[in-house]
Amino acid sequence: MKSMRFGLRKMTLLDFPGKVACTVFTCGCNFRCPFCHNASLVRGSETDMELSAGELLKFLDRRKGLLDGVAVTGGEPLLHTGTAELLKECKARNYAVKLDTNGSFPERLAEILDSGVVDYVAMDVKSSLERYDIVCGREGMKDKVMQSIELLMKSSVAYEFRTTVVNELHEVSDIEAVSQMIAGAQRYFLQNFVETGDLLSPEASFTGVGKEKLQAMLEAARKYVPAAEIRGTAM
Repeated sequence: MKSMRFGLRKMTLLDFPGKVACTVFTCGCNFRCPFCHNASLVRGSETDMELSAGELLKFLDRRKGLLDGVAVTGGEPLLHTGTAELLKECKARNYAVKLDTNGSFPERLAEILDSGVVDYVAMDVKSSLERYDIVCGREGMKDKVMQSIELLMKSSVAYEFRTTVVNELHEVSDIEAVSQMIAGAQRYFLQNFVETGDLLSPEASFTGVGKEKLQAMLEAARKYVPAAEIRGTAM
């Protein structure tokens, strides 16, 4: 972790359910989702990040008693072998720890779950297995994603699955297929795509799904995950 650098959002009430937390960003991602709204993080190098590991830990030391938790996101945090050490350091400071992941590193995820250094994991499930390669922009990820789903559903760690839905990439049938993959999950959130101006494929045209389609997706998801909800969109 010593050579890693990080981005930081100093306080969030959104990224860690039930916690006042800071959000730590790692750069780089092994996926190339064409609708990704964090292109600068995906393509960036660690030299672009604002904080060294030492500076980040000093910040956390100064915020004891003010923050409840730390949410580690990306990019893809598990792309870096040093992320496990970061999570351990956060936990050692008595912070609740949340990890965001795309599920493509099941071996690293298993080690982290077994080590007890995370309290909550949020995993993106990009689409149905039939369309996974297209939506995540990489081939050969489906088996790894399924392994990570199984790990989380068998773990004692709290977790959620989530899918960002894009009108041009997702149909109701895709969401029903995803919900079958995670049937009985603790939590499943549909997040409607929002244009940020920092897309990975700026030449492409993507939009969020309409109200009726989003509601149909939710109803399809609830057939297999009764606790499914829409996050961030008024219905």
